[in-house]
Amino acid sequence: MKKYIYPANILLPCLVGDSGTRWAVVACDQYTSEKEYWETADSFVGDAPSALRLMLPEAYLDREEEEIPKINASMREYLDGGVLKAYENSMIYLEREQSDGKIRRGLVCAIDLEDYDYKKGSVTVTRATEGTVLERIPPRVAIRRGAEIEMPHIMILIDDPEKTVIEPLAKNAGGYRVAYDFDLMAKSGHAKGYFVDESDFDGINDALGTLCADGVMQKKYGVDAAPLLFAIGDGNHSLASAKALYEEIKAEIGEAAALEHPARFALCEIVNLHDEALEFEPIYRVVFGVDAEKFIGELEKYVDSLDGGAERQELELVWCAGEKKIAVENPISQLAVGTVQAFLDEYVKTHEGVSVDYIHGIDSTKALARRDGAVGILFDGMGKGELFKTVICDGALPRKTFSMGHAADKRFYIECRKIR
Repeated sequence: MKKYIYPANILLPCLVGDSGTRWAVVACDQYTSEKEYWETADSFVGDAPSALRLMLPEAYLDREEEEIPKINASMREYLDGGVLKAYENSMIYLEREQSDGKIRRGLVCAIDLEDYDYKKGSVTVTRATEGTVLERIPPRVAIRRGAEIEMPHIMILIDDPEKTVIEPLAKNAGGYRVAYDFDLMAKSGHAKGYFVDESDFDGINDALGTLCADGVMQKKYGVDAAPLLFAIGDGNHSLASAKALYEEIKAEIGEAAALEHPARFALCEIVNLHDEALEFEPIYRVVFGVDAEKFIGELEKYVDSLDGGAERQELELVWCAGEKKIAVENPISQLAVGTVQAFLDEYVKTHEGVSVDYIHGIDSTKALARRDGAVGILFDGMGKGELFKTVICDGALPRKTFSMGHAADKRFYIECRKIR
C-alpha cells in the first residue's frame, strides 16, 4: 500500500501544567519586528526546559553565528539529560484551541521529502503554495545542518471536503492515550494531543490515497493534472530547508544510504482545508516612494495589456488624493494578488527608491496609503476553496498571498524528532 504519511519516533518532555506552557513556543517566523515578545517569552521560560532553547526566532537572525552553537548544545543537553522521552512509532492527533476559542484539528506525523518539491511547476504530491525565496533557505539550513533534533512549525493542508482523514480521529480520541494537555503562553489558547492508535494508521493512508486517486483532480478542479495531495500552508521555507539538507546528505552518502537516513522525513502537522477554525485572510500591498498619479497610470496600462483567460478581477487603489477602482478584464493569473505582484516585481526593479510593504487589514492599508508618495492596493482575497486549483494551474502562489489566522494562533513547537 502506498504511504503518504508515516509515524515517527516523537520526542516529548514532561508536559504537565506550567511545564507545558513553558515548553511550547510559537513558530520562529512570528513577531519578527517585535523583539519585546521574545524577550517576554525568555523571561517567562527562565531556566525551565523549553523549545525556545532549541530554535532561533527570526527576529534574531543577525545573531545566527552566536546562537546556533547554543541551540545545538541545548539539544544535546535535553537528549542526554532525560528531558526528552521517545514515543516510538507515533502519530499525534492535536486539538488546538485558538485565541478566539475555536478548535483547529490536526495530525502530527512525518512526510517523505522524496515526495516534495518547492520549485514552481512541481508535480509532486507535496508542493509549496507560495514562491520560495531562495535567499531565505541557507540560514535555516545552517541551523538544521548541525542539529540533532527537528521541531515542526510546518502546517500542511489537505482538501478533504468530506472530512475523511482528520475528523474520524476526533471521534476516536476518547479511546486514545493523552500525550499532553496544557495552556499556551501569551494567551495563545490551549493544546491537547492524543497518541493515535497504530490500528488507525492504514486507514488514514487509505483516506489520503482516495484524495489523490486517478481522476480526482479532474472531478474536483476541472483539470487533468498530476495529483496534489499536500499543499504547504505554513512553514514553507522550513520544509524547503529540510529538503535542501536532505539533498546535501544524499550527495554525501549516496542515494541508497540516504533513503534510510532519518533526514529523509520531516515532522509536520496535517490540517483539513475545510476545518471551520481555519481562516484565510488577504494580505494587501502598499507601495512607497512613488508619484501616485504616474504609478496608477502605469498599473492601468499594464492591466489593459493583459490577454489571459482567467476570470475578471477588480483592484481598489487608495492614495492621499482619493480612491478608485480599476478592472482587470483578461488577467493571466488566477488571483488578483498574482496580477498585482507580477506588476510590482517589475516596477520595483525599474524605479529606484520604490518599496512595497505587505499589510493585514483594510483600515491599516488605507491609513498607510494616505501618506505622501504612497499607494495602497486592495483586492478580493483568495477563498480557501481556490487554493488547490490555483496551485495546480499557476504553480506556487505569489509570496504573501494569504495568512492563516493571527500570530497567536500559528503552530507552536511541541513535538521533536531526531534527524541524525
